[in-house]
Amino acid sequence: MKRFFDDNSYWNTPIETGVETDPRSDHLISLLQQDDRYTGFGINVHKWTVPIYEAETDRSRQKVARRITTSIAGKSKASYSTEHLHPDHWFGHYPDFADGVPIPGKAEPDPENDAHVAIIDLEAGLAWDMWGATKNSEGQWEANSGMSYRLDGPGVFPKESFPVHNGESIHMYGPSRASGVPAIAGLIMYDEILSGKIEHKLAFATMYNAFQQFIHPPACWTDGWMKGDGFPEGCILQLDPDLDLDRFDLSDAARVIARALQEYGMSDVDHAADATLYAEGLPGRDDRSWTGILDPHALMCIGFEHYRVLKMENIINKGMGPWDWVPGQFHKQYEE
Repeated sequence: MKRFFDDNSYWNTPIETGVETDPRSDHLISLLQQDDRYTGFGINVHKWTVPIYEAETDRSRQKVARRITTSIAGKSKASYSTEHLHPDHWFGHYPDFADGVPIPGKAEPDPENDAHVAIIDLEAGLAWDMWGATKNSEGQWEANSGMSYRLDGPGVFPKESFPVHNGESIHMYGPSRASGVPAIAGLIMYDEILSGKIEHKLAFATMYNAFQQFIHPPACWTDGWMKGDGFPEGCILQLDPDLDLDRFDLSDAARVIARALQEYGMSDVDHAADATLYAEGLPGRDDRSWTGILDPHALMCIGFEHYRVLKMENIINKGMGPWDWVPGQFHKQYEE
């Protein structure tokens, strides 16, 4: 399959030989090693990921209602926008999202709370992605956030596209990822695994993201909570390019992913309860399944010590305000 975004984009550019390791790399990797449940990166395969569906041939669009309103803003990350709410606020939908989305009948959002879903139109070269997507009791789609963008574009949103205030969630202005990157960027795609090659950066998340620190490109924002020396969202991790993968008992799929991590690396795009990558979500797909192909623990045998953080420059000190999260109570704000 053709990879998303322009061939020269941030996502599709391999890591150059001789790129420097960040002076804080050892410390940041040691944060990942604090979690004694895991020795390496997991992969979100069946949930907490992003399902992608192709638009049907007629490309008929349907309106997606705003799910975030003033009445529920205090029960989600949108609560960090409360003081900035006004009648003309975007409430999670980028202005061009109002034109509608060509959602096929088989589309289903991810089954967990984030409920991501993305629609692509390969012929038109467009993508739409949503966070908190669902169908209401009348069968109409609604979503907390919504973005539309070019599949042949840079895969990085300009920071100035979003009138977000320091302390707010960027979800309130359209992006589905808390870092403000396209939801489809960096996914491990089913067809790529079957083809035996991934030719782009991957996306990962961790619980150790730094408070109000991000790197552009690709991030436009952050929901990091860790005050002190955490990962700025948008930073790049690379698996040691000289590491002999034959040392590990890797499945065919895991080997494809590991090679991509050596050649392209992975970018920090979100907050999660574990250190994890993202495979394309496949809910409701009768024609394909990850079962027997990719296991969520397929990369665990490659320890965190084999990764490094590439040199970080031009860190921007803004982002979402402190939020109600501690280990063991992830997404508490959605359950109240």
